[in-house]
Amino acid sequence: MTDAFSRASTRNSKWIKAMPEVLYRAFTDPAALAVWQAPGDMAGQVHRFDYRVGGGYQMSLYYPSTETTSPGKTEDREDRYTARFVELTPPRKIVEAITFDTVNPAFKGEMIMEATFETENGGTTVSLFFKGIPSGVRPEDNEAGTQSSLEKLARYVEQEADR
Repeated sequence: MTDAFSRASTRNSKWIKAMPEVLYRAFTDPAALAVWQAPGDMAGQVHRFDYRVGGGYQMSLYYPSTETTSPGKTEDREDRYTARFVELTPPRKIVEAITFDTVNPAFKGEMIMEATFETENGGTTVSLFFKGIPSGVRPEDNEAGTQSSLEKLARYVEQEADR
């Protein structure tokens, strides 16, 4: 039998007008994560944060009240997950092992997210590679959510630069 968690993977990239150090900080600052990591109209909340290899964070992504088609994985309108830092290489790479807080077996298992930051043309290309996506998460939905989060990340760092 094939392990459903080992098959699905996605990759998204976005060039952002910011240096790798600025973007790396946005991935390792709980206040920043709460702003940009929730895709679309979702809201984010970081419950705990421990910046070290072996540490990590717990975060909830809340669906807007207008959302009627995407029930939460954890509770109604909530996806809660725990991310464990596997690798922290400032300002070039972050690897996280992510598990959803759920009783649904389709969302169980550890998913790996690798973020890389490559200087390019006066900015940085941020690439997010996910592997081991649980069978309950459609890869195209993961890609769309990741792209939305990258757009929010770009707006976040640009707004921070204007302050």
